[in-house]
Amino acid sequence: MTAPLTPEQIRARLEALREGDLPVHGGRTLAYVYDAGLTEVDALAREAVAAFAGSNGLDPTAFPSLLAMENDLVAFARTLVDGPDTMVGTLTSGGTESCLLAVQGARDARPDVAAPSIVVPDTVHAAFHKAGHYFGVRVVVVPTGPDHRADAAAMAAAIDESTVLVVASAPSYAHGVVDPVPAIAAAAAERGVRCHVDACIGGWVLPYAARLGRPVAPWTFAVEDVTSISTDLHKYAYAPKGASLLLHRTPALRRPQYFAHAGWPGYTMLNATMQSTRSGGPIAGAWATVRAIGDAGYLALAERALAATDAIAAGISALDGLALVASPESTLVAAVASGALDVFTVCDEMAARDWFVQPQLSYDGQPPSLHVAISAATDPAAFLAALGSAVDAAREAGPVPVDPGVADLLRTLDPATLGDEEFDLLLAAGGLAGADGGLGLPERMAPVNALLDVAPPALREAVLVAFLDRLARPPAVPFATGT
Repeated sequence: MTAPLTPEQIRARLEALREGDLPVHGGRTLAYVYDAGLTEVDALAREAVAAFAGSNGLDPTAFPSLLAMENDLVAFARTLVDGPDTMVGTLTSGGTESCLLAVQGARDARPDVAAPSIVVPDTVHAAFHKAGHYFGVRVVVVPTGPDHRADAAAMAAAIDESTVLVVASAPSYAHGVVDPVPAIAAAAAERGVRCHVDACIGGWVLPYAARLGRPVAPWTFAVEDVTSISTDLHKYAYAPKGASLLLHRTPALRRPQYFAHAGWPGYTMLNATMQSTRSGGPIAGAWATVRAIGDAGYLALAERALAATDAIAAGISALDGLALVASPESTLVAAVASGALDVFTVCDEMAARDWFVQPQLSYDGQPPSLHVAISAATDPAAFLAALGSAVDAAREAGPVPVDPGVADLLRTLDPATLGDEEFDLLLAAGGLAGADGGLGLPERMAPVNALLDVAPPALREAVLVAFLDRLARPPAVPFATGT
């Protein structure tokens, strides 16, 4: 048996474990985390999370404090999304849960539809495909236009008797542009179908961008036929992780989202979200953050993040070898490489300079790209200096070659039957096989990303599932490595 550690040993071990993680502050991790650069607010939010971590949002009559904070957050959001007095909302664990519930609620609102479907642009967040997979809803994918925005006419044509929901993005994650929401919502309403706007990443920025006088395409409840909106608090509201809002125009639209069950001998189950037990920590952390920053504070943070976005976009456009995928309409920037420059190597070189930028693989004829989500704490001058150096280094290194034999192997693999033996071959080819035959993580990911980029999407999925499965296997002896 393993002996317990002292509090001092536990703290030391936690600190040691965290050394391998990306930094969550400093504005250099340009995916997964969002940094306002407000140290005191972050500390206050952590206090709130700790104070309410043991509270349970399962029963609002038992913990009315959580209900009060949740309603406060929804009321604040109403001012941002032009919500009517009838607007209601639910705090979820994140954007994916908000999107899942939007699909589930739309499905359950139409029990008359035997085989429901949703209509989405090909740029829609993968969370909606996850929802389709989980809930048995067919996902009808409509190609976007050359500007990477949803094709409203094509989406309208894709709506049929099975459609229960149409989705638009504000903005889309991969390219950072806002879909033509009014036309999409109107087409949905004409067929009696709900329209959801996924503003998980833009919902706390675009309203302030409009107030700052920047051009923002309509996307809020001011668009008459929008029925629901998702917006994340743990992105540009800068709240601790685990907080998003799903907003509905009316209580009637939200009601199918609820789950209740009294047909068992225990307590009557009543849930507003996918979860039953919900820690009060993220609710309190989000409430404390929003109250501490306030409307004027968010306006200033948005102005700072958008100015940084403008500077970074202009700097990328001026760099030889990189080009913007689209002119950013929020705080997301994507860039592609040209000539002999390899975008995956650029990402590695940025990591070597202590900047994390996200690689995006090729899709449907579109080349791979690098992607950044810019926070208020991001220093554009420092970013561009690092990027210029990274581009020079990547150009000198040249593109990452993929062994033709490995490419041939990829073409022969069946994603549905990918086994351990074939996966081991891919691990070795990608430099991921450890000395002991186990899984080893390379210092540079460009060869791995280049390998994945050769594979079709279905095989990428199968390989990454197998990869995660290998990573998430427990040691033979608990805490054998001191963890």
